[in-house]
Amino acid sequence: MAHDLLIEHGTAAMFYVGKPPWHRLGMRLDRPATAEQAIRAGGLDWEVEKVPLYVAGGVRLHELPGKFAMVRRDAIGTDNLRPFGIVGPQYQPLQNRDAFKFFDDIAGEAKAIYHTAGALGHGERIWVLAMLPDSMVVANCDVVEKYLLLSNSHDGESAVQVKFTPIRVVCQNTLSQALHEGPTYRARHDRDLTNGLLSVKEALGLIRSRFASIEEMFNKMAAIEMTQKTIGAYLAAVFEDPRDPDDERGLERADACRSWAAHFAEHGAGNDVAGVRGTLWAAYNGVAELVDHSGGRLLGPRAASNARTLAAGATAFGSTNAPRLLESIWFGTGARTKVRAWDEAIKICSARAR
Repeated sequence: MAHDLLIEHGTAAMFYVGKPPWHRLGMRLDRPATAEQAIRAGGLDWEVEKVPLYVAGGVRLHELPGKFAMVRRDAIGTDNLRPFGIVGPQYQPLQNRDAFKFFDDIAGEAKAIYHTAGALGHGERIWVLAMLPDSMVVANCDVVEKYLLLSNSHDGESAVQVKFTPIRVVCQNTLSQALHEGPTYRARHDRDLTNGLLSVKEALGLIRSRFASIEEMFNKMAAIEMTQKTIGAYLAAVFEDPRDPDDERGLERADACRSWAAHFAEHGAGNDVAGVRGTLWAAYNGVAELVDHSGGRLLGPRAASNARTLAAGATAFGSTNAPRLLESIWFGTGARTKVRAWDEAIKICSARAR
């Protein structure tokens, strides 16, 4: 599935406010949603249950000790029963409604606006994205909105996660940035889940207090002019060659990523305006645009053919066939690439400050 959204009865489990997303799926809301509206519009008004696992042995069923399946409660006893994952006895589920309630408290404190929410895969991961007030402005012209992203999985594979996710308005680049405590706050699905969620909530005060310093760092990037040589060095650090010099596919992939990131740094949306053109800020956004709008095609194993596809003009936006995955952009390979881009940009800013 190109978009990786849960589809039920022909409808995508997602809502959005404002401009339709690239895949044109989900329910559009005309005004900011409450938590209750978000749950219903996002197709998330269902609960999960941890049930024992059994194995057939002759004519009898034998319970597997210490093994449980996470399933949707409304699917039990139907042909639609599909386990999200296998968990242990310590695993504590967090219902969608409780996740939203927790986030409702955070959003209420920060006067946030629910922007989008939905489910990925078969429903094993849900997310909520809320926009905070007071945009950041870079180089006196480039607007970056501030968002909080909550993600919860029902498959036992990840914790409840809350992270700060700035998004550049001009081209909707998702800008990952590394806080001293790490880019994401997590609460594990164990017996201490409740206390873990409280710790996450307390930590969000730290995130909000760092908004000003993050905006300052973005502006420092915009103040650093780059040449082709320095952009090349920056992108070489972000997209390193493979350790094996005989890995031709890996070398090809890294070279394609560097070439296209350099292209987006110069020709990407919003990178040709005064104050942005030719700066480290433009180079950083070139990486983000590659990750978010190439759909990860250049980060995958078929770099050369994917580069030819991009060269022919088939970008991810507006194409329902593009393999752009929210999972990668927010949590996977794409997110890690953008964090590397941030880290390398910070090194350049620090070196210039000496």
